[in-house]
Amino acid sequence: MTIKNYRWLVVVLIFTATIINYIDRQIIGLLKPFLEKEFNWTETDFARIVMAFTAAYAVGLLFFGWLIDRIGTRIGYSLTVIFWSAASMVHALARSVFGFAMARVALGIGEAGNFPAGIKTVAEWFPKKEKALAIGIFNGGPSVGVVVALLMVPPILVHYGWQEVFWITGALGFVWLIFWLWLYEVPARQKRLSQEEYEYIVSDQEEEETDKNPVTWVRLFSFPQTWAYITGKGLIDPIFWFFLFWLPSYFASSYNLDLKKPSLELVIIYSATTIGSISGGWFSSQLIKRGWAVLRARKAVLLGFAFLELAVLLIPYASGLWSVVWLISFAVAIHQAWATNIFTLPSDLFPKQAVSSVVGIGGMAGAIGGILFPLMVGFILDSYKAGGNLNGGYNLIFTICGFTYLLAWLIIHFLTRNACKLTLGELK
Repeated sequence: MTIKNYRWLVVVLIFTATIINYIDRQIIGLLKPFLEKEFNWTETDFARIVMAFTAAYAVGLLFFGWLIDRIGTRIGYSLTVIFWSAASMVHALARSVFGFAMARVALGIGEAGNFPAGIKTVAEWFPKKEKALAIGIFNGGPSVGVVVALLMVPPILVHYGWQEVFWITGALGFVWLIFWLWLYEVPARQKRLSQEEYEYIVSDQEEEETDKNPVTWVRLFSFPQTWAYITGKGLIDPIFWFFLFWLPSYFASSYNLDLKKPSLELVIIYSATTIGSISGGWFSSQLIKRGWAVLRARKAVLLGFAFLELAVLLIPYASGLWSVVWLISFAVAIHQAWATNIFTLPSDLFPKQAVSSVVGIGGMAGAIGGILFPLMVGFILDSYKAGGNLNGGYNLIFTICGFTYLLAWLIIHFLTRNACKLTLGELK
C-alpha cells in the first residue's frame, strides 16, 4: 500500500525524535534549582556539568556523522536513540557533580547523532526547493521538546521525585524506536512510497545517486564550504544552549519563578522558537521558488535575521517580567530561523554522500563553542552574584549574544562568496 506525501510522514518521525532528544537534554536545566540545593552546586559546578555534556556531544557528532554516512539513516538513527535514551535514565543514579557529569557525557555522545541523521534523512527525501521547509519543521523539535519538558517535569517532580523524571522521560526514546523501525526506509527501498513521489524526490538528485561510496572525512576540511558551516555552528550553537540551560534559572532568580509549577512564561519563550524555525525555512524556500540562487537566498535571510537578533540588546532596558519574556521570545525565534538556514548549508553545498559527515563536523564546532561558552557564563554569573548584581551578569551575556550573529554572517559570506555545490568528483 502506498501513502501520498510519505516524505512528510518521515519529517514527522524525525521531528518527534528531536522532541524527545530535547526533552532529555532540557531536564537538567529544569531541575537545576532543586539539584543545586540538594547537592550544594555552585554556578561553576553547573557549568562544568554542561561542559561535560558539550564535550561529549562534540566527540559524538564527529563519530555519528562519520558512522551514519557509512551505515545509513535507518540503523544509524536507531543506534543514537538507544544510546541517548539509556544514558538519560542513568542520570537517576547520580549523586555528585562527577556522577552527573559522567551521565551527561553518555547523554552527549548519544544525542549527537540526532542532527546528522535527521539532516541526512531530509537530504535523501526532499528536493532542493523543499529542504529548508522540511528542516525548519524538523528543527522545530527542540523548542517543542523544551515546552513538553516544561509541562511534564513539574507534576512528575511533585508527585514522585527528580529520579523518576529521568526514568520516565528516558523511556520515551524506546517507544519512538518501535515506530521508526516499522515505518522508515530510504526512498529507493520504501515500498509504501508511490512512484510519482519517488520521481519527485530524486528529480534533482540523479547525479548524486550514481556513487554510493562514502566521502573521505579528512578531505572535507580542505573546502571553504565546510569552514562556512563550522563558523555558523561554532559561533551560534552555544547561544541557544545558553537559552536552553540557563533561562529557567534566570527567571527563577530574577523574577522568582516557581519551577515546581508549569511556567507560562517559559512555555511562550520556547514555543516561539518553533514559529521561528518553520518561518526561517519558509522564507528562503520562497526566495528559491521565485528564482533566487540557493546560496544567495540562504545568505540573504541569514543577514536579515542577524540584524533582527540585535533585539536582545534591549533586554537590560525592559521594564517588568513580560517585557523580558516577549523580547527573549523574539530573540530565540530569530535564532531558530537562523539555525534552520544554517542547517540547510550542508545539503546545499555538498552531495548527500557527505552531508552527515559535514553536519557532524559543524556540530562538533558548535559543541566546542558550547564547552567554552558555559565556562564564561559561569564565571560572569558567579562574579556578578558575588557583587550582588546577578541581573547585570545576564545582561552582559545577552549583549555578547546579540552581536555574534553579524560576526558569523560576515565570516560565512567571505568563505562562500565564490562557492558552489561540490560534486563527488571534487570530494574524492
